Amino acid sequence: MNKDSGADFFTGLLVGALIGVVVGFLYAPQSGSEARRTVKEKVSTLRQSASDVAGKVKDTLQSRIAGEE
Repeated sequence: MNKDSGADFFTGLLVGALIGVVVGFLYAPQSGSEARRTVKEKVSTLRQSASDVAGKVKDTLQSRIAGEE
């Protein structure tokens, strides 16, 4: 198993979630400006969550690599 498979999985998961959120809001019964505002808020939240997860994955991988040496 590739060491990057966990990071690739989370990247795919986050991209899929983002696409789902955008499609969901585009089909929601809201006005265009309200939908765009909601999408911007959700994307900002998702971006912060992705950054947090990426930092945790990076820290975990670094500690595992340091432990192997």
